[in-house]
Order: sequence, then structure tokens, then C-alpha cells
Amino acid sequence: MAINIRAAAAKCVFAVIDKGRSLSDELPLQISKIDPKDKGLLQECCYGVLRVLPELEHEVRSLMDKPLVGKQRVAHFLLLVGLYQLKYMRIPDHACVAETVAACPALKCNYLKGLVNAILRNFLRKEVNNQDNQLPDAIKYNHPGWFIKKLQVGYPNDWQDILAANQIKPPMWIRVNRQHHSIKQYLALLTEADISFTYVDEYSGAILLSQAVDVYKLPGFELGHVSIQDGAAQQAAVLLDCQPNDNVLDCCAAPGGKTCHILERTPTIDKMTAIDIEESRLTRVKENLTRLNLSAEVITADAAKQDWWNGEQFDRILLDAPCSGTGVIRRHPDIKWLRKSADIDVLTKLQRQILKNCWSLLKPNGTLLYATCSILPEENRQQVQRFIEETPNAELINTNENQDIGWQILSGKNNMDGFYYALIKKNHEST
Repeated sequence: MAINIRAAAAKCVFAVIDKGRSLSDELPLQISKIDPKDKGLLQECCYGVLRVLPELEHEVRSLMDKPLVGKQRVAHFLLLVGLYQLKYMRIPDHACVAETVAACPALKCNYLKGLVNAILRNFLRKEVNNQDNQLPDAIKYNHPGWFIKKLQVGYPNDWQDILAANQIKPPMWIRVNRQHHSIKQYLALLTEADISFTYVDEYSGAILLSQAVDVYKLPGFELGHVSIQDGAAQQAAVLLDCQPNDNVLDCCAAPGGKTCHILERTPTIDKMTAIDIEESRLTRVKENLTRLNLSAEVITADAAKQDWWNGEQFDRILLDAPCSGTGVIRRHPDIKWLRKSADIDVLTKLQRQILKNCWSLLKPNGTLLYATCSILPEENRQQVQRFIEETPNAELINTNENQDIGWQILSGKNNMDGFYYALIKKNHEST
């Protein structure tokens, strides 16, 4: 029997919000149960609901006398899926209502069909006004209140733009493997394949496509001629600037995009070591290396410890530190609801510990690139400033943007994800 797409979406959102599961873990489980042609619809429902969750929750509250709890709770998320379709998708209203109601049996709440039908039809009769200035910021901007407040403090002139950028579907960036083609040559191949692009980043060579395409339509994808990687993430290998015969460490390397980019740019490095604490995530690193015909030593290891290390120091270290992920919310809207304010202190302590440990693995005159996909100053500028102040032989190197402490790319800037980079040189002075 075919799985109802709305039921599958409700289960996904329920797992994220009430069970704390990652959408990237839960969605593939549901996709495996449905007809492949319905994958896009399921993804749109899940991502869409998570993008505008507070707004939809507000509307459900206004349409119901009392909330659905306990075993009925999953039906609450079915209502959110139904409302999202009615508000944001181009499916006829009657089809949205009928298919959402039809999902009740798959969620073991057949007895709620009448309620679901009534709620959705009431919504169509009287749409709730979400432009009311009296609404809390969390509803107006569809982000958690604690996060909005942090942005208002950290970016008093940009916080609204950041929130707006998080709500836009992410574009598709590609990275050309320079071992096979120059940027100019690959752009010609894209044009020949009738794939349009809108922007090429001068610094990294990252290419922004006009619209997303199936990866196997990209010329030479299966041969390793091109990869998918956001424009902001492609700055890492450029900034690290590895040289021939360097011994390089990619710390917290999964899923391996930056590892591969470094090897593509400088195939003459002496050795690449990629470590990550999660063995399961290193599978992706190995898959990427295999597709691109690249070689690295891949180790399951805790970056805060040295029990994996052979004692040989590195010339270059990329530390893509564990972080809040608040710069990639547009790609992972579940981050807004999985991440809590209390997590930030825990993360900054872990980052500090890993940064200090990695520093001891770096040769004198070597460079370490500290990177996060966060936009929170505590994880970025403040973290690096503290490290520089506490570490006598650490020297901050200006990047191409020449900001005061590192380079903060804000979400949506030049259509890129939010990222932070700080390049730090290890001088000869004793620690």
C-alpha cells in the first residue's frame, strides 16, 4: 500500500520537534517508504513546516479549543503539514484538505479525521493575520526568541537580513576539480550542457548555478570533475593555502568536502590526515575521496585528545570546529528547533579545548585555520580573540576581507552560507 506523503511528513516533523532527531537522519527513513516520484513533495513539506514552524503553531492554536496531546500529538503535526500546503504550496485547496485528512489512518488517528477536516476548512474561511506587530518576534520571524536576541546584540544592523536569508531556499554551488578543468573550461561545459550559472566567486572560483540540478547532470560528476559545496565552504582550502610537501591535518573532517578540496588544489602535499569523532560520518569522507580518486589517511579520533597522534607535527591544520550550525539554517531548518541557548556555552568550551589541543600539533611557522558554520560571535570572533590573548606564540593573519578578528560571512551574503574563518600563525616563541 502506498504511504501517504502527508503522514510521512507529519512523522518526520514529529521526530524532529518532539523527539529531538535530526531531519537529515529522519527524512531518509521516510523517503525509503514512499514512491521515489514523491520525494520532492515530502521534502518540501518537511523543510517548509520547519522553516515557518512558529507561524503555523500560532495558527493552529487560534483554530483549536485545546491542543492535541499524548497519542494524538502526531495529528498536531499533520495539521501543521496541512496548513503549510494551504499557505505556501500550489496544490489546490480541496486536494490539500482531502489528502491531509486521508493521512489520519496511517497515523493511527482515524477518529480525528473530522477534526482535521474542520480545522483546515476553518483556516480557509478565516486566515490568521501574521503581520500583526503585536506578535512576538519568534512568530514574526519564525526563529527561536533566544537566537533572535543574540543576533540583535551581535549584529544590530544586520539581524533582520540574516533571519530573512535563513528563510530562503538555499542555492546550489559547485566546486570544479582543478586537476581536470580550469574554471573557464568547466563553465564552457556547463553552457554546452544547457546548465546556467549566475555568479563565479573571484577568490575561490566557486560557481553558483541559476537553479539546482540533479548532480548526475553535471558534466563529469561521476568522474570526479565537480563536487557540490557551498561558496562559503570553498573559501577554506584557499585560505589554508597548502604548499608542496606540507603535512596537513583536517580536524573534524566529515563529510570531507574541504579535505578533498585541499587535495584537489595542492596534490603535491606530502600527506593528508582527516580525523572525525564519529566513525559513521567518516564513511562519507571515504566515499568522496574514492569518487574524486584522492588519497588521505582517515582516522576515527577525538580532536580534543592526542591518543591517535603519532607525534609528527603538521604544517597546516584546518579546524572546522563543532559549532551551533547557525550559519547553515537555510539548508537545515531543524537547527532552529534542535539547538538550545544552553548549547552555546557547551560548544564554546569544546571549541576552546580542541583549538588548544590542535595548536600543540602544529609546527612552528605553521598555520591553523579555525572555521565554523556559525554566525554567533561567541563561537567565532570572541573565541579567537580569547585564544590570541592567551597564546603568546599565536599571530592572527589578515584574510582577504581584513576584518578586525577573522572573516565573518553572514548568512545570505553573496548567496553564501554563514561561515567564519580565522587564520592563525604559530610563531617560534615558546608557549
